[in-house]
Amino acid sequence: MADQKLTPMQIYKLLPQTNCKKCGMTCMAFATRLALREVELKECTPLFEEDQYIDQRNQLTELITPLLAAEETGVALDETKCTGCGNCVVVCPVDATVEPDTASGKAARSEDTVFRVENGIAKIINLEKCRRFPPERMNCRVCEQGCYVKAIEIW
Repeated sequence: MADQKLTPMQIYKLLPQTNCKKCGMTCMAFATRLALREVELKECTPLFEEDQYIDQRNQLTELITPLLAAEETGVALDETKCTGCGNCVVVCPVDATVEPDTASGKAARSEDTVFRVENGIAKIINLEKCRRFPPERMNCRVCEQGCYVKAIEIW
């Protein structure tokens, strides 16, 4: 898991920055969409067709590999860091909608919640219910913000 979040600017700095629009957009727009996993690196054809961009292509490939390995939402839970406090369950808007009692600290029981604490460790039960999941792709980060031990990371 990366210690830093991948930003469009990190990607942009490694793109050709020619705004050739062979991909159908400017380099900054491409960088933003790549960070959101809405396009693939291979769509920037100059990176693959022109020898002068080999180093940048290799750096970009290394930089985005963790992003490509992430779940569709970009939400990752490191169970080895989790203390089982249940903050993720309490703050998750989906959990509170599905089971309103979770907002007051009660345990989630439904299979329709995103998080649940089992055996003293938080688990992601139903990631497809997460507000970050396509097609909505909302920029919700409350579980990450509510996790004081940083067991939840969103990138």
